[in-house]
Amino acid sequence: MIKFLDLQQINKRFETEFQQKFQQFLNSGQYILGAEVETFETDFANYCGTKFCVGTSNGLDALTLIFKAYLELGILKPGDQVMLPANTFFASVLSVIHSGLHPIFIEPERDTFNISVKDIEKQLTPHVKAIMVVHLYGQLANMEVISQLAEKHKLLVIEDAAQAHGAVFNSKKSINQKAGNLGHAAAFSFYPSKNLGALGDGGAITTNDIVLFETIKKLGNYGSGKKYEYQLKGFNNRLDEVQAMFLNVKLKYLDADNEKRQTIAKRYLSEISTNKIELPFYDGSKNHVFHLFVVTVKDRENFESYLKKQDIETLIHYPIPPHKQKALVSFNHLSLPVTENIHETVVSLPMSPVMTEQEVSKVINAINSY
Repeated sequence: MIKFLDLQQINKRFETEFQQKFQQFLNSGQYILGAEVETFETDFANYCGTKFCVGTSNGLDALTLIFKAYLELGILKPGDQVMLPANTFFASVLSVIHSGLHPIFIEPERDTFNISVKDIEKQLTPHVKAIMVVHLYGQLANMEVISQLAEKHKLLVIEDAAQAHGAVFNSKKSINQKAGNLGHAAAFSFYPSKNLGALGDGGAITTNDIVLFETIKKLGNYGSGKKYEYQLKGFNNRLDEVQAMFLNVKLKYLDADNEKRQTIAKRYLSEISTNKIELPFYDGSKNHVFHLFVVTVKDRENFESYLKKQDIETLIHYPIPPHKQKALVSFNHLSLPVTENIHETVVSLPMSPVMTEQEVSKVINAINSY
């Protein structure tokens, strides 16, 4: 069986380093907000090209803390509207709602699956105060145009970069600028399946805004800037020391792993030849790190069943769009045909930095014979 994602094999490569680090961790006696968290925050900020990084308990908490901090600073107010893609993981929406803000669902571009700039422009009103871009499946949104639009209308730009660790943005104004450094603040998830995955939950926020950074730092640590002194009504959203330790090992391999994913994607794109599925858009640059390789197919159930018989595992990201979820009943009336069609037809093929060439060939041959 070709697994969709073999986490055991991915992490087995680092077993010796993990064991050495864990022994150091045990010997340190520092289990919360110690040297490992501090090292990771510094190194990840440097990696993304930002001035600041705050480790968090997970990606949802990272997004929520950003919005809570802007509310604390008075830059956002309860009830303000936040535009975000209708085609996204449910956590993106939860962060807006849990912060007392109002989500405005924007249709995606059909070829990239990312938020549509044209639809943003159509739905802009004075009540919109922020745009959340989601670099879905590992591909950067159209940040050049979105940033120009946001600057013109004085909107915050928040990146949900949970799937885009290491994706690189190139434009005339900016060269080699990474996800996490393309807006006012960005949230990352280090869920084990991510391109940079911990061995449990974890997340981070990156920003160049020192006031926002200091506010988030306090909010995520009970509202405290100094032990037993509380300036804000905060939360407990800290990155765990042991997860930071694992991330410190894996960060230095991230670029090489992303390159392997891009190599596999290029093979899929050049060698899969059938009119029964639609391949994703990719311009060949480093702006897509292929957290997922997502195709669309009309008869999804048969396609998945066929691949399963060929011992090839697939997944669906995601079967039900957020606005049609039971938890968001007040949004169920919305009609978003592009989003709904995507959620009915997408299939994610196996993609990981430990896939062998033989495994990639088997996937390609099986699809070409479908």
